[in-house]
Amino acid sequence: MLRSLAGGTLYGETWGDGPPAVVALHGWGRTHADFASSLGPASSPGPHTTPGQLSTLAPDLPGFGATPAPTEPWGSPEYAVAVARLLEEAQGPEPGAGLVVVGHSLGGRVAVRLAAARPELVRSLVLTGAPLVPRAGRARRPPAAYRVARAMHRAHLVGDAGMDRARQRYGSADYRAAQGVMRDVLVRLVNERYDDALAALRCPVELVWGDDDAEVPVESARALAAAIPQAHLTLCPGAGHLLPLTAPAELRGAVERALARTS
Repeated sequence: MLRSLAGGTLYGETWGDGPPAVVALHGWGRTHADFASSLGPASSPGPHTTPGQLSTLAPDLPGFGATPAPTEPWGSPEYAVAVARLLEEAQGPEPGAGLVVVGHSLGGRVAVRLAAARPELVRSLVLTGAPLVPRAGRARRPPAAYRVARAMHRAHLVGDAGMDRARQRYGSADYRAAQGVMRDVLVRLVNERYDDALAALRCPVELVWGDDDAEVPVESARALAAAIPQAHLTLCPGAGHLLPLTAPAELRGAVERALARTS
């Protein structure tokens, strides 16, 4: 059942009994429901837990599911502030060792930024499909026709409507699907770099990756593992980018390892 979280700034679900130990952050265009199979009440416990022990907060990030979009174009730092409020609320007036933060794709961007900025709130990270390092060999420049349209728009030779048509034609599927401020959020996010946040991490990190992830492929996971000395990489055969749905048991196992390592 959906409930208000973080003083009414987020909506989502809570799973399990007792004080929260885990918070799960979903990917772009997704919702908290992606984690139901791995962390929800119907999930299967692994070797380190029994039913009811894995208490989880599963919010919809702003702009997705039941949580309204931000009023301004947020990047990962602003999303991290919103999630920090959720963790502060979960820990209460006497903070403990922090929570295990699970981040898929967009959620991984937010989780890393959160752990770097507020290390006292984060016990460990579990990341999957998170685009945190530049993808080798992937051209970042937009198509030439789009660059021409953009230059003409800046020179006031193409109007806003014409520029929007160019964005619709040459933008990514996520960009075309986004509406209003969320388009600007997406543009800001895809242009972020995370070198400083990765260098600032001090908590243990579990990386769980599908070996068939076409969005953030295995070479990106290996580069990420090399950038984080305290990271452990697990590859899941046959799993794609939506690993919380295609390999929920493996994700659950990584969360349990994170809890066991930091207990």
